[in-house]
Amino acid sequence: MRHVIKLLAALLISGAVIGPAGAQTYPTRPVRVIVPFGPGGFADITMRLVGQQLSERIGQQVVIENRPSAGGIVAGSAVTSAQPDGYTLFVLSSGIALSKALLKTMPFDPGTAFVPVSTLALFDLLVLVKADSPMQTINDALAAARSDPAKFNIGTISPGSTQNVTGELYRATTAIPMTIVPYRTTGDVLTSLLRGDTQIAIDSYAALKSPIDAGSIRAIAATGDQRSPMQAKVPTLKENNIDVVVVGWNALVAPAGTPKDVIRFLNAHLRAIIEGADFKKRMLDLGGEPVASTPEELDARLKSDIDMWAAVVKKAGLEPH
Repeated sequence: MRHVIKLLAALLISGAVIGPAGAQTYPTRPVRVIVPFGPGGFADITMRLVGQQLSERIGQQVVIENRPSAGGIVAGSAVTSAQPDGYTLFVLSSGIALSKALLKTMPFDPGTAFVPVSTLALFDLLVLVKADSPMQTINDALAAARSDPAKFNIGTISPGSTQNVTGELYRATTAIPMTIVPYRTTGDVLTSLLRGDTQIAIDSYAALKSPIDAGSIRAIAATGDQRSPMQAKVPTLKENNIDVVVVGWNALVAPAGTPKDVIRFLNAHLRAIIEGADFKKRMLDLGGEPVASTPEELDARLKSDIDMWAAVVKKAGLEPH
């Protein structure tokens, strides 16, 4: 009997005797992360940087799957219908909190459908024009929009994204009936801006770093509460007396019901990655701010943002649809 007890103790220490979902044996196969935006956006870039390091740390491939859709509904639904075993994860963005305020109905409640793991990064957005545009400032853009609002279009990625709702807030705050044109990917937004189909675009520095650095497009305003270190010469909307401040965030979550030990396992690895010097530098170079959190901190952030955006959307007079 004593030998049996010793054997069981050894097995427990080695992690061989645990439940099938226990973190000690997790993961035993590739982990899928669903991103509710197209390739090349800030969320996609951030998750691919994280995924590369996470794959190395956990010894399994982290597969990134892009499923762009309005409000993240298609991607979110795919995650909520998956087994809560840690093998299907979701990049939750501040846009989901916005969607809850803007959509009359959603197939899932973002506040209860997921188990938080950790935030990944914070970011603000840029208001962009093509290089040869006569608009040098945001006030120039406002003047152009007022002179002919029917021909003034704003390009963003999909409805319900932080970028798209920022466009909605900008339009409502300025009281100019501009047209917001949503595209599936950041690449499509860039093409529309360069082609002249849209007069301004709203997206992150990270997503459009190459054309910004190459000088084919330029920023005339930013949405943060202060100027970004990477775009220090670009004034904020707030500085120009436009009452729109948007600081977005991306985070990793799992379906509700995912075992706590799996969440703790993922959180520990994510914190190590996000707080590492290499990831910090990459994020800062892309105009983002790397921020890790506990699951509880992320849960509080999501709930706070849902309440905040509900108030902002109401103040702006935006009607849920």
